[in-house]
Amino acid sequence: MTILEEKFFAKLREAGMPEVPHRFSVVAHHQEIPQSILTEIGTFIRIFDRVTQRSTWQEAVTTDAPEIARSPRPEVCFFSAWDFHLPPERPFAWQALEFNDNGSGLFLAGLINATFYEIADLQKRADIQPPLQFSALSELVASFVEEEARRFYGEFPRGIFLILDDAESLERGKFQSELRLMRDLWRNRGWQVEIASPTETQWDGRRLLAKGKEVSFIVNRSTDFFWQADVFSSLRAAYAAGKVYVAPNPFTYITRSDKRLLEFFSLPHWDKELGIQPEERICLSTHVPETYLLRESNVDEIASRKEEFFFKPLYSFASHGVLTSSQVGRSRLRRLIEKGKPYVAQKKVPKSWLRLPKMQENARLWADLRVWAYRGQIFLLSGRASRHPELLDLTPPGGWIPTYAR
Repeated sequence: MTILEEKFFAKLREAGMPEVPHRFSVVAHHQEIPQSILTEIGTFIRIFDRVTQRSTWQEAVTTDAPEIARSPRPEVCFFSAWDFHLPPERPFAWQALEFNDNGSGLFLAGLINATFYEIADLQKRADIQPPLQFSALSELVASFVEEEARRFYGEFPRGIFLILDDAESLERGKFQSELRLMRDLWRNRGWQVEIASPTETQWDGRRLLAKGKEVSFIVNRSTDFFWQADVFSSLRAAYAAGKVYVAPNPFTYITRSDKRLLEFFSLPHWDKELGIQPEERICLSTHVPETYLLRESNVDEIASRKEEFFFKPLYSFASHGVLTSSQVGRSRLRRLIEKGKPYVAQKKVPKSWLRLPKMQENARLWADLRVWAYRGQIFLLSGRASRHPELLDLTPPGGWIPTYAR
């Protein structure tokens, strides 16, 4: 381990990331994103928001959704994250691979950026924009949360703020430290905050309770996107009654994060039904790679072109279940359809790459760009450096990577 790595990792552990580097890998190297590209990405995000908030879009994409996801909701997610690939030789041909209203790692990315900027003396680089200090990022996110709460209730809520995650994730998940960090930051503001799993919630017919306290506001980190398990019965009841703020929720998921929407973003065939305007179509088709929901009608053609695609399960997270072209053929794709395992085929987009000083001459890491934005405004950058050009392999020397605008 280099001296820089030792200092960097020690600072992160002191700041609240005890898992670094063994359970949460971080790269002691940074990537720089041209501000001109980020300006374009900001325009793309505002178009994305405009399209997905339109009633025409929402009505169309919820038609076949589970009942719990059909009713419009006012919540606007403040952990919204877009993942991009910037091809090495053509970074301005950037592509949006995925959107997630439950973008894990926000606070950790903020810590990583601010800490590495200091440790690596990047303040000497006048061309790099200084990242938000972690205290400033914490205040900013808290202001988003307070704005959402006041919009929903008309005042600051009296009940607790609940950080909700699945029991297994709370026990063994890689983002446990982020949840504790969030709780402690908000408690220091004087807010009542608890962390709990769905099994710890109760509905008394009027109120949602967690650990015996009335819940007003839920930061939902569960990956059961439609709350189908029995343990969500109390949350489903409170949600149906409109008694609690929950973000993200089944409606925001089905209208913004569901991977089947990538087909609608990338291809123009349904624009009239979805309300997508011609100028929006130009931007979407330029920056969302060709994506198809696997169907009986297209599986043979996609199988014949499989080298152009990689394959993502519709309901997954953190790259779970992703298949490369070498792992599939016509028979396997057909079996996925027959077994009711919905997948999308998305055209491959090369990532930018980097080589760390200690790596062998021909070895490299492939990095993506993650952008967090709230109500159309970018407020944080990050990235994940993978050992694999297509998959998200964050084992060392890969990991989360400090990311800055220049």
